[in-house]
Amino acid sequence: MNTVCSAPLPVIDRIPGNKGMWAGILCEMTEFALLFAVYFTARAYFPQEFRTGPLNLNLFAGTLNTLLMISGSYFVISAVIAIRQNRSNVSVRWLFLVLLAACGYMATKYFEFQWNLEHGIRGSSGVFFTVYYYLTFTHMVHVAWGIIGVLWIIVRTRAGAYSPADYEGMESFASYWHATDLVWLIIFPLFYLLR
Repeated sequence: MNTVCSAPLPVIDRIPGNKGMWAGILCEMTEFALLFAVYFTARAYFPQEFRTGPLNLNLFAGTLNTLLMISGSYFVISAVIAIRQNRSNVSVRWLFLVLLAACGYMATKYFEFQWNLEHGIRGSSGVFFTVYYYLTFTHMVHVAWGIIGVLWIIVRTRAGAYSPADYEGMESFASYWHATDLVWLIIFPLFYLLR
């Protein structure tokens, strides 16, 4: 019987990325924690609006964006794994897929907002929609920063800035993307599913 032995990945006894990025992620999480507090406060005062509000949103768009965000997280960790294996060309291909997922998210949000307006859904349509627009637009801003970040990481990777011995910058970006993905995974059920 043939068995394939592969070397285990090295154990990393540190937090991935750098401290500066983690300070930024802490700020991002604090910002969204406050926005989620606003959501739950508004929900407590206007329960009926929060029960009927999700029925008016485009569930397909929300689901598609969830798939794009999760896919982006898979792609970015694949890019980090590839650079750890000294396969920078493969890493760049994964990073382009992250960029594609992020741009797909932005395009889907654009068309979703257009759909909302065509159906009379505006920020002034009620407290549910005010909170919805505020939280989802703020998340879009973070995705836009992610697009700028991944473009920078692609340029740096193509220039040979990362190697199996030094990939902290890419790992920092991956941590940021995962944090932004996590926020969306909270936003999605709160606005599109919870009634």
